[in-house]
Amino acid sequence: MGALKFPSFALVLLVTVTRLLVGAESKTFWGDIEVLKEVKNAVDRNSVNPGSCLSSWDFTVDPCDNLFSESFTCGFRCDIVVSESSRVTELSLDQAGYSGSLTSISWNLPYLQTLDLSNNFFYGQIPESVSNLTQLSRLGLSRNMFSGEIPTSIGSLSSLEELYLDNNNLQGNIPASFNGLVSLKRLEIQSNKLDGEFPELGSLKNLSFLDASENAVSGNVPLTLPESLVQISMRNNSLQGKLHPQSFKNLAFLQVLDLSHNNLSDSVPLPLFTHPSLQQLTLSFNSFTSVQSPPFPLTTVLQSEAIAIDLSNNELRGFLPSFMALMPKLSALSLENNKFSGGNYLYGPIPDRLMELQPGFADVRLNDNCLYRCPVSFFFCRGGDQKSPVECLMLCPREFKGRGTDAHKVLFGHASPCAPDPSGKCQKIDDVYSLHV
Repeated sequence: MGALKFPSFALVLLVTVTRLLVGAESKTFWGDIEVLKEVKNAVDRNSVNPGSCLSSWDFTVDPCDNLFSESFTCGFRCDIVVSESSRVTELSLDQAGYSGSLTSISWNLPYLQTLDLSNNFFYGQIPESVSNLTQLSRLGLSRNMFSGEIPTSIGSLSSLEELYLDNNNLQGNIPASFNGLVSLKRLEIQSNKLDGEFPELGSLKNLSFLDASENAVSGNVPLTLPESLVQISMRNNSLQGKLHPQSFKNLAFLQVLDLSHNNLSDSVPLPLFTHPSLQQLTLSFNSFTSVQSPPFPLTTVLQSEAIAIDLSNNELRGFLPSFMALMPKLSALSLENNKFSGGNYLYGPIPDRLMELQPGFADVRLNDNCLYRCPVSFFFCRGGDQKSPVECLMLCPREFKGRGTDAHKVLFGHASPCAPDPSGKCQKIDDVYSLHV
């Protein structure tokens, strides 16, 4: 049988058609294109301003093949090719004031690693379908208007390393399913309306940064926290009860702890001051009544990494914690009151070690207490007066009750009272201080 022969014009036509077909084939996986279209359609057209990323998206051409061109100036990346198709790996919209709900989007982008829609006006619930983003390592939804509860399905994102849900209107409990975020390093859920008790997240072995501030979280501070934590901020919540040393004893890398503006009470545990890595401790605006001191007088430098301690605006009473003068790196100590609420009632003389400090060496604030011999000539006594004698006498220690004029002398510098030593004997308070510093 003879070979088939094509006229020369037919061969030219076949080659031309073939080239047209190749040019018509999309380089972006069709499913990814559909999700990009869903995203654009979900955004209110009136919020898409000229010059924004979404205003340039033109689906008459291939997205990945025309990325960074006039048709798709920005908003996503395609860094992976699978079976000769480009896949969307990042979707990061610009801060252009976009508004809309995400609930209609399927989020079937199996190769997406980053989703960042921060600093816009997206509203409604965060859809459960975000769990389809199985390779996601960064989810940024900060500073929008999302409401409702945090979807429990987020806990299935085992590759997620950074989660930013802060500054929204999210409500309800912090889901215990967060324990499934085994790769998580950074969790920011501050400035929402989250409530209920904070869940135990001990399984998050890689978490280094936690910010749950500015919510309505209640109950106790969890006894089990991720041991990898470097910074914890849970200020301005409704945490209550005693602060247990067990919560922090295994956090060998912890450097910053901020639990201010809560309802914590009882004693401030001594292990927080001797923690091997803690540098900044902020417990102001709580209801602590005492500071746990070492069980025996200290004569040498205290093993401590603390640089800044703020215990102001509590209900602290008793002698000024003299062991703090033996913390070698301490450069900022705040124990003062605030006229708006609460108040410390520290009394007695100033420890010799504090008296030896020079201006510029440390920032110490002791005003609005019941500390006698704290003249404004000492830099740490400036910034405000001590409480009035009448107020201090009403709240003076039990051993001073009923001593009338003697109590006034004790508190304000005309006598040295007696205080029981560990053996039960009475010794002068000045002597107690000489043992503690």
